Amino acid sequence: MKTITPTLWFDGNVEDAARFYTGIFPDSRIDNVMRSPADNPSTAKGEVVVVEFTLAGRPFAGINGGAQFPFTEAVSFEIECADQAEVDRYWNLLTADGGSPGRCGWCKDRFGVSWQVTPTRLREMIASPDRDAAERATKAMLAMDKIEIDSLEEAFNGD
Repeated sequence: MKTITPTLWFDGNVEDAARFYTGIFPDSRIDNVMRSPADNPSTAKGEVVVVEFTLAGRPFAGINGGAQFPFTEAVSFEIECADQAEVDRYWNLLTADGGSPGRCGWCKDRFGVSWQVTPTRLREMIASPDRDAAERATKAMLAMDKIEIDSLEEAFNGD
């Protein structure tokens, strides 16, 4: 086996989505755009049917499959962020132009794909051996949309 590639199902806008995602993440690019060699149920001959792209060094593919399978939160992509500036950057880019915020660091982009924008520090707090502090940080996170690290730190420290 060569690799396992996540493939996302889009409704006619796979090329726009691939350009959007590769413009956000470092070490990203569009690798290949395949056009349909014949009419099929979701695309006409010559239209873009599959885009292969790399996000943060990992292979992805997108297919213009049609409207019958919309995205849900059952599948999401987590972005582990080093600091608040990274959280803010990814959150703002992903929720712009028709994206939407969700709870606990989750959001959807304008294509309907779900993302978890998660600071590394949140993971550290939740995994803390100080279970009371971990509980306080978890409760603070559950009340947030975009994660705010300073507020998590205050809760974790009991301030």
